[in-house]
Amino acid sequence: MIQMSAPLPLIDNLEHLPNPFTQFHGILGPLQNDIPQLSKVDYQRDLQLALCFIYSYNGSQATFNSYRREVERLLLWAWFVVESPALALRRDQIEEFIHFCNAPPEDWIGTKNVARFKNKMGERVPNDEWRPFVAHVSKLDFRNGQVPLSQQYSLSQAAIRATFSILSSYYGFLMQEEAVQQNPVALIRQKSKFVKKEVTRRQVRRISNLQWDYVIETAELMAEEDPATHERTLFIMNALLGMYLRISELVADERSAPIMGDFIKDADGNWWFKVLSKGNKERLVSVSDEMLNALIRYRRFRQLPDLPTVAEQTALIPKTRGQGAMTSSRQVRNIVQHCFDQAFYRMCDDGLKSDAEDLRVATVHWLRHTGISEDVKVRPKEHVREDAGHASMATTDRYIDTEYRERHASGRKKPLRPH
Repeated sequence: MIQMSAPLPLIDNLEHLPNPFTQFHGILGPLQNDIPQLSKVDYQRDLQLALCFIYSYNGSQATFNSYRREVERLLLWAWFVVESPALALRRDQIEEFIHFCNAPPEDWIGTKNVARFKNKMGERVPNDEWRPFVAHVSKLDFRNGQVPLSQQYSLSQAAIRATFSILSSYYGFLMQEEAVQQNPVALIRQKSKFVKKEVTRRQVRRISNLQWDYVIETAELMAEEDPATHERTLFIMNALLGMYLRISELVADERSAPIMGDFIKDADGNWWFKVLSKGNKERLVSVSDEMLNALIRYRRFRQLPDLPTVAEQTALIPKTRGQGAMTSSRQVRNIVQHCFDQAFYRMCDDGLKSDAEDLRVATVHWLRHTGISEDVKVRPKEHVREDAGHASMATTDRYIDTEYRERHASGRKKPLRPH
């Protein structure tokens, strides 16, 4: 009998999750009250191996969350739909799982993000409002009053690729643990009907130079009107574009807390910014003269000497309330979104509404894309790759659009009535 009612979550947040390598039975005990499958040894082993795999990514909250999401969905589907441990799944069943993820039953889909577990009487208990899948609407649709509906849930190509990638890594781990003999995900990944073959390069999502001019001018105007709030805003905007930073590289988390001392001057007098990036890899980003001037302005506002001292511990992005470094990625997104919104209104007032539309859907990450896209036009791409922290030159090559511009220029004057 296939159970399609909503399952409960299996894996708590990182800060509440004991080490499964040493404390697995402490995790297992409470779950057995709600999940009868966990009375069986095969399912217990399923859970323990999944927990150990996911926990090995505890150095990055974002990576942990991504891997937990995909592996937990697989376990829930295997246990409640196929009624089998995930360790026993065949290649054809993995394809069935991807199909299931693409169109899960409505009871498995939520319309908002909710906590997985709740505190009750001093214990962590599953939240019965949680769902394995969550429907979303675009930022623009949400701002126009549209709400998510479970019937509208669908997986993007990026999400499907992430599912294949993470589950392939998971089964690779299981092979190393001698829990399975082959990787069923790797066997179907290249030929899956769900993964579209890209015949053209994906366009980089970025804002235009005109839009950036309005955005940064807007940040400057806000800083002049309310420096206590928006000098920090101005620095954040410059840093995200000028040093290609991801949000996770700007806010403090369990791995690191960016400080002023991360700006480093070398023996030649050149300035660099030290970043702890994806995969817990450190990289140095070259700091341009204009970025250094932006730093000096920001430090003067904070009544600090113009330039950082060696190993200076001052938080790079402080909280506006309380002590210490900003830890909220959402707060950075809100800051950037406010700039985008105000720049959009200014462009509309100046008769540039059609040019402003992208700002209604732009995200923080577009600033990183914009900075890379502009710099790769004038800098050696190897240098841009190192500053951006790209693992492959192929990633950097995506930002080079000279071929596209030349191709479109040659096709722009094509007549509909050949002479």
